[in-house]
Amino acid sequence: MTAIAPSPARVRVAALLPRLTLVLAALLAALFTAAGPASAHAALTASDPQDGAVVATAPAQVTLSFSEQVAMGDDSIRVMDPQGKRVDTGELRDMCSGTTIRYGTALHSGLPDGTYTVAWQAVSADSHPVSGAFTFSIGSPSATSVALPTEQVGGGPVGIAYDIARYAAYAGFTVLVGGAAFVLLCWRRGASQRPLQKLIVRAWVTLTAATLAMLVLRTPYTGSGKFADALDLAGLKAVLETKTGASLVSRLLLLGAAALFIAVLFGAYARKAAEAAEAEETAKRKAKGKAKGRGGDKEAGTDKEAGAGKEANDLLFGLGIGGTVVAGGIAATWALSEHASTGIQPGIAMPADILHLLAVAAWLGGLTALLVALHKVPGIEREAVQRFSRVAFASVLVLAVTGVYQSWRQLGSWSALTGTSYGQLLLVKVGLVAVLVGIAYVSRSWTARLTDAPAGKPAKIARQRDVSRETSPAAVTVPEDPKRAAQLARQRAARENAREKQVRDADPARAGLRRSVLAEAGIAVALLAVTTVLTSTEPGRTAERASVRDSAATAVPNRAIKITLPFDTGGQNGKGSVRVEVDPGRVGANSLHVWIDDPQGQPLDVPEIKVSFTLPAKDIGPLPLLPERAAPGHWSASGVQLPLAGEWRIDVTVRTSDIDQTTVQKNVKIG
Repeated sequence: MTAIAPSPARVRVAALLPRLTLVLAALLAALFTAAGPASAHAALTASDPQDGAVVATAPAQVTLSFSEQVAMGDDSIRVMDPQGKRVDTGELRDMCSGTTIRYGTALHSGLPDGTYTVAWQAVSADSHPVSGAFTFSIGSPSATSVALPTEQVGGGPVGIAYDIARYAAYAGFTVLVGGAAFVLLCWRRGASQRPLQKLIVRAWVTLTAATLAMLVLRTPYTGSGKFADALDLAGLKAVLETKTGASLVSRLLLLGAAALFIAVLFGAYARKAAEAAEAEETAKRKAKGKAKGRGGDKEAGTDKEAGAGKEANDLLFGLGIGGTVVAGGIAATWALSEHASTGIQPGIAMPADILHLLAVAAWLGGLTALLVALHKVPGIEREAVQRFSRVAFASVLVLAVTGVYQSWRQLGSWSALTGTSYGQLLLVKVGLVAVLVGIAYVSRSWTARLTDAPAGKPAKIARQRDVSRETSPAAVTVPEDPKRAAQLARQRAARENAREKQVRDADPARAGLRRSVLAEAGIAVALLAVTTVLTSTEPGRTAERASVRDSAATAVPNRAIKITLPFDTGGQNGKGSVRVEVDPGRVGANSLHVWIDDPQGQPLDVPEIKVSFTLPAKDIGPLPLLPERAAPGHWSASGVQLPLAGEWRIDVTVRTSDIDQTTVQKNVKIG
């Protein structure tokens, strides 16, 4: 029985694929499990009623205000009574006007007293889901059977799966665009090389599959968090009407054009490039033969070479223009739906983001293609490596310019660089880029050594490879026993692997270049992972604004502010503590109570108490106040007007005798 021996490369890939898959899955799972759910990019800035408020009568509606534009549906705001029954009408009210982003929902009339729970969820303008919940009470607080959600929307297993798909999409785009650019700009002969063809086709498949996965997972990712909802056709229809859904569909359409590009690149262009190379080689041989006195049809050879070269160049020009348009369009599907489309200067940020993505792809994707070529095609020309070095250098320059602008736009201040998660991740990314540039410098030194190597060595390596292939026939006679046939196939694969390794290691400069490029590729994988997490993290500029709002929100609206301060006037019976209560601790009218206690905690009656309020940030105050004595050790005042929200300083002056007095102070937040 005569059988075709399996390809050695296929045998090696089949053996390595399960292990590589397990390693990649473990790394991605560890990465995205640690990353957790995406941070909120739109913040809830206010609500009516407020969180924790106790209102005398039932409100007609509940309204929510946000820091930026969000997408909400009729079921995005849910209000539940203490028993967990919904009491809202289920109709969303769009109350946005100008820069105010406000939505609300009406409540049923005649609601009884008790504690009510408001749960909401939305999608930020940069495509990331946000959610939250709070309570308010009518009449007086009560027990409630509604538990506030502990997990934000966009988390859990669905969130992990969605983030893995996002990483795969970035990786697929990088290798697809960078690999094609490497072939067209650096190594035209690579269009006919099987390893590069497989690499680029698999990158296209990865990007397409990841985009489809993100499209079907979008409903559970921004909603229930259940995988079963991925099959909800109504949810899918709703996703298609959003900005993110339109971007994903546009990406799929552009990937259809990319498939045509790949077919021409590896079909007609590969053939024309091979014919042009063959015609050029034939012309060189004829020229060499004529120089030695042998004749030849020089004119016919020249015409054939010129014709083949012109056709290849025409195809190259068309592929270059078309590929740039398609690659830019795919990059725009990210820029138009994520960070670049929101915030300040979106008209500049989106083109800068497209250039940034294309530069990343040209550098890291081309690096991957170079690594495959160095390992699978030892005879790659030195000029191809030199061209890629120049392309990578230009890409790094574009990355530096666009990266600095993006960093400024997303951070806004130096404090956000170290004080926010976005800034900290950005520092990690910059560190990885610095390491990558350092290793790239080593690769450039190996490239220079390739330039200085003897001219005949690549040809010698190529001849060794060709001879090794000629001595390993593809068709061999194998026994009918499947186990014996498999054993022989493994032996042939091992021999072929050893021959190829010997050929690869014959040039020390190429071996060094392979090692440095492999190190670059490893750092690039980590860099893409950090970038993926970074794009799902709240920008530093927004995070700092939210932090300021949260600080102001800690002014405990509708709750009394209570502080205790020790004092010592220095005289007899001059030690004790002063307790101050400002109720309800908000802008407008407040009541003030002051208690003086001795060191044993008993009421201490003193001759005089003075209180003043100062708002240093607004240059307001001090606003003096002389409370009235209500009981031994107790003073009070009503109608204390605090005109603005902010951090107020309360000064309390305690006089224990005609000459002994002291002033103590404390800063409090007034909402």
